[in-house]
Parts: sequence; C-alpha cells; structure tokens
Amino acid sequence: MTQTSSAPPAPAATSGPVLVVGAGLLGASIGLGLRHLGVDVWLQDASPTAEAVAQDIGAGRSCRAAGEDRIPEPALVVVATPPDVTAQTVVEALGRHPEAVVLDIASVKEAVLDDVRALGGDLTRYVGTHPMAGRERSGPVAARGELFTSMPWVVCDSGRSAPAALAAAKNLAVDLGATVTFMDAREHDATVALISHLPQVMSSLLASRLQDTPLHHLSLAGQGLRDTTRIAASDPGLWVQILSANAAPVVASLHGVRQDLDRLIATLEAPQAPGARLDIAQLMAEGNAGRARIPGKHGGAPRAFATLTVLVGDVPGQIARLLTEIGEIGVNLEDLRLEHSPGQPVGLVEVSVLPNRRKELVEALQERGWKVVQ
Repeated sequence: MTQTSSAPPAPAATSGPVLVVGAGLLGASIGLGLRHLGVDVWLQDASPTAEAVAQDIGAGRSCRAAGEDRIPEPALVVVATPPDVTAQTVVEALGRHPEAVVLDIASVKEAVLDDVRALGGDLTRYVGTHPMAGRERSGPVAARGELFTSMPWVVCDSGRSAPAALAAAKNLAVDLGATVTFMDAREHDATVALISHLPQVMSSLLASRLQDTPLHHLSLAGQGLRDTTRIAASDPGLWVQILSANAAPVVASLHGVRQDLDRLIATLEAPQAPGARLDIAQLMAEGNAGRARIPGKHGGAPRAFATLTVLVGDVPGQIARLLTEIGEIGVNLEDLRLEHSPGQPVGLVEVSVLPNRRKELVEALQERGWKVVQ
C-alpha cells in the first residue's frame, strides 16, 4: 500500500538510484517511501518471492527480474537483511559498489560494526543506522510507506564515516519522515536493550505463562493482558538473532529485573509483615515514575492528559463516526485506546485530550447521543 497525498511530495534529499538489499517489512517500507518521493529504487532479496512481492506493491524494481546488465550503479545501498548476515552483506556491497554509500538498518549496531571492521570493509562509506519502527507482521505484504513517520531513526558513525556518508544516512531518515538521533554503536545497543529488547523478553515471558491456561479463564482477560502481550506475537527467528547479538546489555537489564522480582517475591511471601505494604506501594510508585518519563507524542517532556471513555456499538463504522465527530467538535485527540470483550455488544474507546478540553468534549459528545462514562 503506497502513501497518498492531496499535495505533491517535497523533493527528496536522497539521491538515487537506491539499492535496497532485503525486501522484508522494513526494506520494502523504505522502498515505498522513497518511490513516493520519486526516487529510483531497486530491490534485491535472497527470496525471489519476497523480491517479486515487493516490486508488485510498488516498493521498487526487482533486480532479478531486470537482469544484472540493466541495474544502474547505486548512489546508496540500504542493507535490510537479518542481523546475522548484515555485516557480510554490507562488506559485499562496499566491494561491489565502490562509489556508493552503504548503510544498514539492523537493530544491533556494535556487533555489526565490529564484524564489518574485521572483514575489512571501507568504514568511510559505511554508516550503521536503526529505524525504531516495525509491526508484529513481517514480510513485504506488511510494508507501509509511512511506517517511519515521526519515529526515531538512530544514526551511528562508524568512527571513520565520511561526512557525505553521514549526510546520506540522515537524508534517508528525514525523507521518510523520521526523527534523527546520533549515537555511537555501544550507547545505541545499551539503550535499545532496555527500551526495546527487554520489553520483548518480558512480553514473551508473560505470554508463555498462558500456554496451558484454560480458554474459559482467558475469556476473562481484559485490555491489560492484551497490551502487555501484544509484542509477544513477534517473529521468534528474528529475536534469536537480536538477543544473541546484544546479549550483554540485555543481561544487565535482566539482572535489574531479577532484583526487583526477588524483592517483590520476598515481600509477598509475608504480606502482613511490618513494612510489606509500604514496599509494595513503593514498587508500584516506582513504576508510575518510570512510565511518566516516557515522552508523549510531541516529544520532549511528557504531558498529562485527561481521559474519557465512550461506549460504542459493536457495528461497523461506529469508531470512525466517533473520531469524525470529535474532529467536528474541534478537540484535538492526543491518544486513543480501544477495548472490546468478546461476546459483548459494545466496545470502549478511551480517548485522551488536554485537561482544559475534557468537559467541553464530554458535553458535546453527550449532546450528539454518545454515552460517555464519567
């Protein structure tokens, strides 16, 4: 699915042709985004099917279908392969395209950089990057040209990356709508171990506890369980590679979690002991404090929003109508959360708005016939 817009897109800073090696979710999404900007994109993948599908959805032209003699020399090569073959693919691209800037988008950076260096790759033309975006679904059929819009995109200088190579990496991210952050590879890996890799591990561990749970028990599950296990649907094969490549920083984070778990277990084994309730409250409050530090949708310091819950009928078009009417009322929607229990005739839509607009929105929605839970 390509991006659509009523106005023509601004000219791309990225110069083509661009060769995307790896036509999966991220690679095909990069292709879609660049093609929307009019950049010439070529696709290469070990899987003929993935390459063909990516071409069919408009992410670029298939190298295999065109033939080697018809592929122009790329100005930029984007390596979007699995982490365990990223470094080798980068070095091969550096050798095959001696004038091109080569960057990768693997989710671990230090191990890839070390391997590229060990394999003799030209570090002046290489930049490690990591777009912090994705979906639970994989493959080119899940690709979206707008996948990177407003998402962080980390750029890691190899230590010898030429200014032109760093500029090419930044231009690609900005063209695709991302927000660029510069970090060294080690800092990046320590950061994503906590904010990305640890959440995946915790979600998977929690979801694994549900394997033998009777279905009639799971039918009682609310949105909390769905929220905390959502990313447990991720590809196991990919996460084997990510966790193996970034094991040390993840282990450091897991040690901290183990300390907190040991503390909580000891407290709950004697919940009536002096100080036990205070310790439980402190653990919960520490979680509140940590969550409050996560930036809001506008970046920077998080903002406190007011919430209200609207009951919607379980029929097609109700949520769309609600959002349309909120827009007509003129109140900006800061966040939205959906909850629906199987078998129930209604769903719950929790919306977040600026506190000084909550009363106005509640009254306006009630006047239009919506049932708002106070």
